[in-house]
Amino acid sequence: MRDWRRSPSGASEGCDWSTRLVAHARWLRTVIAARSGDVSAVDEIFQEISLAVVKQQADVPEAKAAPWLYRLAVRQALLHRRRLGRQRRLRNGFARERPPDADESADPLVWLLSDERRQLIRRAIETLNSKEAELLLLKYTEDWSYHELAAHLGISHSAVEARLHRARQRLRAELIAVEVLEATS
Repeated sequence: MRDWRRSPSGASEGCDWSTRLVAHARWLRTVIAARSGDVSAVDEIFQEISLAVVKQQADVPEAKAAPWLYRLAVRQALLHRRRLGRQRRLRNGFARERPPDADESADPLVWLLSDERRQLIRRAIETLNSKEAELLLLKYTEDWSYHELAAHLGISHSAVEARLHRARQRLRAELIAVEVLEATS
């Protein structure tokens, strides 16, 4: 009986992409959210990535799967933005919601001030370009190391360091401009 995954030459024709997608789903969803600017569309774009993987039936080695999926996620997120005809912002509409950690008996002034601060930080992040926002979100929301960022994004460790440094500088400048942070001498 012939194994459907092997060609006559013995090379692997198929790989278990469903397992790979599940293994990489969390960080791919973060990339999609950062690139598309629309948190509500993450599931839809992730489905498009799954369909693209099935259609292409690529035989990508395990070591190169993460960078390949990353490029595919970026491409699908950008295609989604084009189809919508406008750029959507990351976490748009969430600023009006009550924070999940807010206590019902908390002081309304404290809640209002913290909500305003969150809005200012979101606006500052939105001023960054998508690559900078993506790196900062993966680093600080997913708690990835430089090595993990380099491996998943298909760039060198030093490129990650340089890009994160520039992104932090730009974010710090934006936060100082909106008076969330104080300028240090």
